[in-house]
Amino acid sequence: MVLGLGTGSTAAHALDRIGDLLRGGDLRDIVGIPTSEWAAGIPLTDLAAHPVVDLSIDGADEVDPALNLVKGRGGSLLREKMVEGASRRFIVIVDDSKLVPRLGGSGLAIPVEVIPFGWALTLRRLQNLFDGTPGFNLKLRTASINAKASAFTEKESEIEPFVTNNKNYIVDLFFEDGIHGDL
Repeated sequence: MVLGLGTGSTAAHALDRIGDLLRGGDLRDIVGIPTSEWAAGIPLTDLAAHPVVDLSIDGADEVDPALNLVKGRGGSLLREKMVEGASRRFIVIVDDSKLVPRLGGSGLAIPVEVIPFGWALTLRRLQNLFDGTPGFNLKLRTASINAKASAFTEKESEIEPFVTNNKNYIVDLFFEDGIHGDL
């Protein structure tokens, strides 16, 4: 079995258990395609060797009633979407704290991964896309130099763009009352 290994903190428990079962010999013949550097002790492969993934397991940052998801607040947006898009089946593990009436309804960021080349142009285009939306704001995600992905700073002299595992930037979109209309 080829297993997509998500990066969500909730999914980590399931993936840790699968790793334990592999090490104990209760499971075998499983390889994983990680969406981050973390792998839970599961033997690794990639999409070049296995372009079809049997099952992916990951978490989500938000889930609306139609099961639309916000993913990637941790910074692995592109890899998560590539692996999950190649998957025959996709399991999302969340608790009720992730349920929202509308995406963006938590008031937390909806991340968009952008390439560094022309990031400011992309930021302006995103701004124009949501121009006139009440309570909308966006900003380039920043991180302190040599900091972990979860450590952010607002000190102007110490900031630089947060860099994803694919060397891209993230623009965080904020919606005061979530996204209304066609996602």
